Amino acid sequence: MKRFFALALALCMTFALAACGSTSTPASSGESTDGVTEITWWAFPTFGVDSGYEQELADAFMAQHNDIKVNVEIIDFTSGADALTSAITAGTAPDILFDAPGRIIEYGNAGNLVALDDMIEELKSDLASESLLETCMGADGSYYMYPISSSPFYMGLNKEMLEEADALQYVNLEGDRIWTTENFVKMCEALRDAGVCQTPGIVYCGGQGGDQGTRALVNNLYSSSIVGEDGSWTVDANGVKALELLKTMYDSKALDAGFSMAAADELQQFQQETCAMTFCWGTSNANSYASEDYTQISVPFPSDDGVPELEYLVNGFCVFDNGDDAKTAASKEFIKFICDDAEWGPKSVVQTGAFPVRASYGNLYEGNEEMSLLASWTQYYGPYYNTKEGFAAMRPLWFNMLQQVFNGTPAQEAADAFNTGANA
Repeated sequence: MKRFFALALALCMTFALAACGSTSTPASSGESTDGVTEITWWAFPTFGVDSGYEQELADAFMAQHNDIKVNVEIIDFTSGADALTSAITAGTAPDILFDAPGRIIEYGNAGNLVALDDMIEELKSDLASESLLETCMGADGSYYMYPISSSPFYMGLNKEMLEEADALQYVNLEGDRIWTTENFVKMCEALRDAGVCQTPGIVYCGGQGGDQGTRALVNNLYSSSIVGEDGSWTVDANGVKALELLKTMYDSKALDAGFSMAAADELQQFQQETCAMTFCWGTSNANSYASEDYTQISVPFPSDDGVPELEYLVNGFCVFDNGDDAKTAASKEFIKFICDDAEWGPKSVVQTGAFPVRASYGNLYEGNEEMSLLASWTQYYGPYYNTKEGFAAMRPLWFNMLQQVFNGTPAQEAADAFNTGANA
């Protein structure tokens, strides 16, 4: 009996000590009682729909970091943005998000993210293009996105149509394929005169979908920029000159205006061979709108000096500020693994179907002529303005301006109205 009471007393003391210990030194919200920090990663399907690659990454990381548990959740492009807004409002935001700069910098500017300046400092010396830094920076000068890959937007041409119209002679197919505004005009006129298609090309202006294509066209024709030196939204004198050229080409039927079209509509016309070119080509659209009936040629936008400035997309990561240092540290470690690990970094870049932001990764598509060509165009990335204040308000004004010009409003007058409205 004495042994029974002694054992019972010992057990009670053990439980009491354990209880006191757990009360006096509680685990942090990001750390479980066994010393494992648990983080949640939300990802849009940039690595591919139903690819399973996100979980593969998490498993590989956890195999090397047994003190961190990664929960993977895939969100879709249709409802994902609303889900994120709801989660942020409710205080249940994920620890990590894989997305594009637009939303990420918006969250950073709103005070929802952890600054990643320390990570970016280590990356700066290895960036393939300095302009990539602009995609990661918030209004306060802090970096809120850690980039992994990027891809340019460019034009697509129908090779067989150009050959039939004897217009291929105006397209440079050597080296980086850079070409001039003069030859672009000659190509369109040759297509028109040959009558091989309903219209040579369509400057779609019925909505903001894919509007980076029409802005790149206007900005490149005479080396203008939509953002002035003072940071304002500005269609400058060279931009007006480009608008006037497009109106002249529209009047002469060397181009058409898609008054009710956005990029998706124009891409369908290109796929169906109604027109001989698209102004919204890219690695993703090339996969979605490719046709086996003809050969698609990728070219950068033409410019008066033969040196393009290309629009581009960037894929990257951010860390939400959930008030937990352990979660923040674990999240940063996981992001560095995905992007910078000697094995998984290059593999993850290829999985995005884009090109590395790290110059040291070199050409990850050796043997693939098309992808190697596109990778070389990172040197032509222009200024990135998608995270600039007022971007969303500017976009409808842009396609409205194009409509006005094609409908006969003087280009300078339409540009002045755009500049005033976009900066209001």
